Amino acid sequence: MDEQGKSPIPSFSDRRGFRFGLYCTIAAFGTYFCMYAFRKPFAAGTYDGLSFGGIDFKILLIISQVAGYTLSKFIGIKVISEMSKSNRIFMLLVLIGIAEFALVGLGVVPYPYNFICMFLNGLPLGMIWGIVFSYLEGRQSTEALAAGLSASFIVSSGVVKAVGKYLMTDWGVPEFWMPAMTGGLFVIPLFFFAYLLSRVPTPDARDIEERTERVPMTRADRWSMLRKFWLGLLMLVLAHMLLTAMRDFRDKFAVEIIGAMGIGDAKHLATSELPVMLLALIPLGCIMFIRSHRAAFSVVLCTLLFGFAIAGISTLAWQADLLDGFAWFIIVGIVLYLAYVPYHSMLFERFIALFREKGNAGYLIYVADATGYLSSVAVLLVKNFAAGELTPLDFFVKLTYFVSIAGVVSISVALAYFVIRRAVSRPAIEQPEGPGLFETGQ
Repeated sequence: MDEQGKSPIPSFSDRRGFRFGLYCTIAAFGTYFCMYAFRKPFAAGTYDGLSFGGIDFKILLIISQVAGYTLSKFIGIKVISEMSKSNRIFMLLVLIGIAEFALVGLGVVPYPYNFICMFLNGLPLGMIWGIVFSYLEGRQSTEALAAGLSASFIVSSGVVKAVGKYLMTDWGVPEFWMPAMTGGLFVIPLFFFAYLLSRVPTPDARDIEERTERVPMTRADRWSMLRKFWLGLLMLVLAHMLLTAMRDFRDKFAVEIIGAMGIGDAKHLATSELPVMLLALIPLGCIMFIRSHRAAFSVVLCTLLFGFAIAGISTLAWQADLLDGFAWFIIVGIVLYLAYVPYHSMLFERFIALFREKGNAGYLIYVADATGYLSSVAVLLVKNFAAGELTPLDFFVKLTYFVSIAGVVSISVALAYFVIRRAVSRPAIEQPEGPGLFETGQ
């Protein structure tokens, strides 16, 4: 509080201005960035020579965390879709606090039984995205704000793993204690950004008129939405499963993939995702300027299609020596996030606005995420038991080709379905015009 008794946080009478957007982006980005310090640094370790039950120990740690994270996503389908606006920040801090205690357990519990701690670490963290995104959805500027938020999970993973690697190489921190130490460095920044996020105001009347009011959903509301759009949503969920598996493998084995190409130092880990962030998120954020929800939804689906296709084409180019290894790693990251980010920001945001559905985007995000992380676990098991002779680099190449082809097919079917569904339902849908640059019809 200042000397006049007023809060230092601005009230933002103009909720469409640059100042408001910058504040929301910083608050959301910073909060989610800090969360990654409690989730990802363990992947900076290699855990060479360790195994349990015939499973490589790093893969076991990853599977354990992803299993907890996946269960969290299934829980989040109910919790996030029904979440009220009160106590969101308190819930966020409690969940991350539980995750940090689990990381301490990773260092305390004797090997190999400490892998259970990674399950307990992932269990609370799966709901953090839904909490943070709930502050941004349902606004005319949601795409730009969500693009800024999405930058956090693109950049933060490489940064916190670089911090973890630095703690091990320069400070001599043991591999099993490194994740908790990394998280501890981000506790104060987390509290600061969470406070900023708690001061973000709710959408105003103009936002609600343009994007529909985002309300908690009942069980009946959730099933009604799935029944009405089951085929299109199924195709989108299948495509997201492919993306999640590929993104997670690239992220968790970045150390090994980059290392196999002779460039595996902490500097490359920290900087490899910066061009990914800029080249993937800037065009996605510009979708907020498309006035028509129909046009914006179609553009997002075409972006997904483009991302899947280029992932395979760029891999072919690298194997033909038309790209060097690091450039290929970055290009795959760019197109991967071009397809992945919309699921957690604008795809379901525009879907709800287009079809004027009662509910919130968090529900569909968590349906996609819950199934997506199941596929991530499945890919890790395939890598360990059916393709154990392949290096992480070789396996990633094969995975990229499969995801590229299957993803193009899934999104093509979804695009055709929603075009037809929109044509059939259009007379029953009335949509207000919102501000934007593109004046194409609804």
